[in-house]
Amino acid sequence: MPERGVAKGLEPWAAVADQLDWHQPWTTLYSDDGRYGRWFAGGTLNLAVNCVDRHLPERGEQAAISWEGEPGDRRTLTYRQLHDDVVALAGALRTLGVGVGDRVALHMGWLPETVVAMLACARIGAVHTVLPTPLPAEALAERLDDFGPRVLFTQDGAWRHGTILPLKARADEALGAVGGIEHTVVVRRTGVNVAWYEGDRWLHDLVAGTRPGGVAPDTDPVPVDAEHPALACHLANRRSRPVSVLHGSATLAASALAIHRNALAEGDVFWCAGDVSWVGAQAHGVYGPLLAGTSAVMFEGTLDVPTRHRTWDIVRRYGVTTLLTTPTVIRLLRGWSRRPPEPDVVASLRRVVMIAEPVDPPLTAWLTEDVGRGEITVADGWGQVQLGGVVSVDRPIDAAALPDPGFAIVDADGAELPDGASGELLMRLPWAGMLRDMEGAGAEDVAKRHWHRAGSYSTYDLARRKPDGTLEFLGRLDEVASVSGQLVSLGEVRQVLLDHPFVVAAEVVERADSQLGRSLAAAVVLASDVTADESVARDLLDAVRDVLGGLARPRALVFVDRFGDELSADVLRRTLGLLTAGVGEEPLHLTWDQILAAAPAVDNAGDRS
Repeated sequence: MPERGVAKGLEPWAAVADQLDWHQPWTTLYSDDGRYGRWFAGGTLNLAVNCVDRHLPERGEQAAISWEGEPGDRRTLTYRQLHDDVVALAGALRTLGVGVGDRVALHMGWLPETVVAMLACARIGAVHTVLPTPLPAEALAERLDDFGPRVLFTQDGAWRHGTILPLKARADEALGAVGGIEHTVVVRRTGVNVAWYEGDRWLHDLVAGTRPGGVAPDTDPVPVDAEHPALACHLANRRSRPVSVLHGSATLAASALAIHRNALAEGDVFWCAGDVSWVGAQAHGVYGPLLAGTSAVMFEGTLDVPTRHRTWDIVRRYGVTTLLTTPTVIRLLRGWSRRPPEPDVVASLRRVVMIAEPVDPPLTAWLTEDVGRGEITVADGWGQVQLGGVVSVDRPIDAAALPDPGFAIVDADGAELPDGASGELLMRLPWAGMLRDMEGAGAEDVAKRHWHRAGSYSTYDLARRKPDGTLEFLGRLDEVASVSGQLVSLGEVRQVLLDHPFVVAAEVVERADSQLGRSLAAAVVLASDVTADESVARDLLDAVRDVLGGLARPRALVFVDRFGDELSADVLRRTLGLLTAGVGEEPLHLTWDQILAAAPAVDNAGDRS
């Protein structure tokens, strides 16, 4: 092995890298080269080989994926079966002309075929992106145009909340506005009839020729540079300017494996209950468990179909030992249950980690005491899309082995703050999961936001250090919401409304949405000479769409007579979110007194949450 350079303080990353199989060993762990630094110089590997092939001698018959569909159908793929499927699809993609550096878009939900496609792309050095299934055709066309794939994978339809989303039909509509896509590969999932066009291929027909007895295409894995992009993820639209981030093969693998083993997973059955289009779900729901040679649980649809007990049924059925999800999901589970699950239902569960939102102590207490009865560890995690998913967990598995991101909390001038004071969170040490590149018209704006201080990464998140030394994450400086997998700035939507001549005050909140899962709602106070009617509502919402794009357009609008100062910002947002849940396009009229009357119930619910 050649002599290796490892900078002081980065030794844990070297230990993680040594757990991977390298085709060509790296010589320099990290060098401060360019905006993102340079990781694993000289090294080459294959991400799919590390996830699947290297486990075959010892774990070939072990479950790699335990999957459950929304209607109740189930499949289990062993590592050997997963390997066979990945090899078959990799060969099939090569017959379509897909090679190193080519791009493949996956407009798919949580299916085994989605994971197979991700790994098949990695095997041949192609770059994939997973596009959210709820995306409307217009937004899907924008994403495809930004990404520029040669091949699009989709489904005839996708199950969501008991209904079928027409994915193939939406893809066909989107493709009418996008050029350059040579083939559409369709998974037969729901059995609905779909239109068929030149270049369309059924997945089962495509791989049939690569099975035994067919023509044998080249299926050998391609070793790629450590920073060769494995996946792209849409980050945000800033004033209608798209931004996507690219994550490298070895850098993502090192980060996912380090976090899985040292921060997240206790036991051998891991379930990430989140949307597969989110990079965190890919890093920690797919790559992390497979890199570690453990079993990953995956599900399709929503957790209240066919019943609201589905989450606990999945935990018991597959013996889930660690559950990774969001506080919103846990709040839903608590609201759906008149009493906690029986001890035998959660007997296998050792650990729950919540990410993506601030966690309040009562919610942690409910999991620890009522659900776990003292037998479950509950942890709070933090991370970002830019950083490849989770970076920090307040109760890690092995803190000593976990790489240090060099956290600091600073004021607006960059001066470090004392314990207990809230400020912006910085990272002053390199992080392997850091994106390798950004694309899109808004990329430089994002770069200026995160890399404006020399020698550090500005997270644009708020945090404070507690007396015991742990960090409390308080949310973003610019609050964002995830709508159909796209991050939308609530501040930008609010500002567009305030810029409108009809509006004197505005609030924008995230709310539950039966179609999209989550969407935005806006509450506005109009100028005294403006009539609050449907035409004005439509004008305001269309103004947001024209400036920020369709997914930023609120799907509900409330006319309010005034905003008082009796409520905290958090209680006001949650109250408006509750009052607008289920509200359609027709505007809602509320007085401030009505909002105040609804707030105590929301505030009390927050005390229990």
